[in-house]
Amino acid sequence: MDRIVRIGTHTGKNQLRSRLKQHSINENKDRSIFRKNIGRALLNRDKDPFLEQWEIDLTSKKAKEKYSALIDFEKQKEIEKSVSQYIQANFSFVVIEVEAQEKRLELEPKIISTISLCEECSPSSDWLGLFSPKEKINKSGLWLVNELFKEPLSDEDMQQIKNLVTQAAGINGFLE
Repeated sequence: MDRIVRIGTHTGKNQLRSRLKQHSINENKDRSIFRKNIGRALLNRDKDPFLEQWEIDLTSKKAKEKYSALIDFEKQKEIEKSVSQYIQANFSFVVIEVEAQEKRLELEPKIISTISLCEECSPSSDWLGLFSPKEKINKSGLWLVNELFKEPLSDEDMQQIKNLVTQAAGINGFLE
């Protein structure tokens, strides 16, 4: 069955579209921890020693100067392509519009905690995340390591989310 495996938000105004591109299309693991985590699991599953190079973050100029000579960029490109293919073949995205940044940042950790605490939300035995070298990922069933097993959504939070979904769908009235 379909299940939630990642919850995220964005902090900038009108950044959702570019953030989704960073996760699913742009092949740069250092701009998306989601991509990096999927790559980790793919490499770990295959017992590929490239995992050590995959861990190196080349975002800063200093890191590029220091580590570029150590990276097999052809292999990295191959893994990035595999990550994109995996995401595009296995994920769909659902967006709940929460206009106020403060409210988005309040709801995100609660949604993460709610899902991580859900006993019926466990992964299937062939979920790729079970190969993650990050214990929190394979234990939680989510492609996340932060905000797990903390304060879940309150009834009031849940009603707010239902109302947002109802409004976005153009449905009159409230969901119960």
